[in-house]
Amino acid sequence: MCQRIGMPPISTIGFGRTDVSSPSRVPKPPARITVRIVTPRHRFSTMTEASPPARKPNARRWTQHGMLLVILLIAAALRIRGIGFGLPALHDPDEPLFMMTALDMLRSHSLNPAWFGHPGTITFYCLALISLAVGASGVATGQYADAHAFVSAVYADPGILFLPARLFFAACGVACVYLTWRLGRRIGGVRAGLLGAAFLAVNALHVDYSQVIRTDIQASLFMLLCAGATLSIAERGRLRDYLLAGLFVGLGCATKWPAAAFAVGPIAVAIWRIAHGHADARKLLLFVAAAPAALLLASPYLLLDYPTVIGNLASEARPTHPGATGHGLVANLAWYVGDPLRGTFGIAGIALAALGTILIGIRNRRAAVALAPGIGACVLLLAVQALRWERWLIPLLPFAAIAAGYAVAALAEMARSRTGRPLALLEPLAGLLLVLPMLQATQVRAVTRANDTRQLASAWLRANAPPQSTILVEHAALDLLSEPWKPLFPLGKAGCVDARAVLAGRIRYSDAETLRSGSPVVDLGNVDPARLASCRARFLVLSHIDRYANDRVTYAAQWRRYAALTRGAVLRHRIAPIAERLGGPEILIFETPPAPPPLSSAR
Repeated sequence: MCQRIGMPPISTIGFGRTDVSSPSRVPKPPARITVRIVTPRHRFSTMTEASPPARKPNARRWTQHGMLLVILLIAAALRIRGIGFGLPALHDPDEPLFMMTALDMLRSHSLNPAWFGHPGTITFYCLALISLAVGASGVATGQYADAHAFVSAVYADPGILFLPARLFFAACGVACVYLTWRLGRRIGGVRAGLLGAAFLAVNALHVDYSQVIRTDIQASLFMLLCAGATLSIAERGRLRDYLLAGLFVGLGCATKWPAAAFAVGPIAVAIWRIAHGHADARKLLLFVAAAPAALLLASPYLLLDYPTVIGNLASEARPTHPGATGHGLVANLAWYVGDPLRGTFGIAGIALAALGTILIGIRNRRAAVALAPGIGACVLLLAVQALRWERWLIPLLPFAAIAAGYAVAALAEMARSRTGRPLALLEPLAGLLLVLPMLQATQVRAVTRANDTRQLASAWLRANAPPQSTILVEHAALDLLSEPWKPLFPLGKAGCVDARAVLAGRIRYSDAETLRSGSPVVDLGNVDPARLASCRARFLVLSHIDRYANDRVTYAAQWRRYAALTRGAVLRHRIAPIAERLGGPEILIFETPPAPPPLSSAR
């Protein structure tokens, strides 16, 4: 062994004053013998079997795992806290879409989601399994008589099913934190990985969307797995890694279409390896075949029901959306950095993420080649979209967190090298300084989510609306169904429908989508003008009116519907969100004076 690493033969090594090469004298083995080997780049020592067992590496490993466990527990606590917000009312407009589709699949005993806008297939299948598990356990324990009773109970109280589903997505969010640690450790070491995981664990935007039933967090999970497989391709180029990358790209696309951007990574790495003399051409072809194969295996109805796919994609490709219309590549990039990213990472976090990105590009060529193409393609895809949503930034948050963690670790290492001191607590202290303001932003968003304008609107109605009143509500105020009123809800071609009767009939999402007619929002502004008379009510609870009032030129037709319906009505109450205290949209509550009784004809 000594000869292999460049040491002289063991017979010529002296211990103290005695030479072990002398056969006439065998010294008593000392209690501790240390051989120090100095190489140009490394210094290390080995001990004989008589030495005490090395405990520092094990202690360091347990410390690192303990810190990771603390980070994951914090991530889980932040995502579970307040996860039942709003229930039984539904504040996120897309949550009913996913749950109704999953229930439709179970009721029709079909694997066809019949909706492919995201496409969301993996999410629908997961929700169907969760629904099946919750329903089966309820029937088995006697809580529900049968499956029909369970579905009826869910329509009456969505929390029965929505809460377990939200907990599943919270678990996906925690898994993203864990994968961020793994990827960060591979790129920049344990400290960079722990810092990156900590930054993502407390990120307000990531916490928010880990608490709702949507595709964003789940798609981000597959993108992180794809990034890890792509880095393995850059490091080893194994066929297994190419196939895994194709699998994760396919599953990511079956969850949300933009995951396809990460397919650029394995392709770029393969070209880079081929240029450096590696025989990876066939492996690249297998990746190119594996990705669409995984997509179609996960979502076979993309082919079997392609007319629906085309219709859904055409409906999703909207040039405008109230409050979310983009303004071109540069303006969209500026908005993403200056609004959602700055609001959750802070200016210091953005600066560190930018610095870390540069340092990774300089210091870790393999990681840069593996990750930069996919991340760059994803950024470009977001920037060129006609619309812009803060949730579209979610897949990029783990990589921003890793870059920020890498920068902190690199700066701390520079400080140690300049001062010549260990400064073991430098990274934790620097990370804490960045985490605290991020945690404050998370706390603010949690408070505003728990205290919503729509809840105050329901409270005002309970105090002021007489029994038997007809009430039009634009949001999914299922908390009002038990009250003695007739609730109306706008539904496109159908006009305004009796919400209690529709839910009692357990409406299918496919029916709702047909009545919606591809409109971007289900609200009063998109009701068929010929059916506007069906929306007349004693009280109008309008939560979308400000979107159209702020842009009456672009949305002139929608604004005319609001103006026609509120003409002659009295504004009884206005509920506006309050920064750091009250969330939700601005809500206007109008009361329409009752029509005078008809005059009786004289006889």
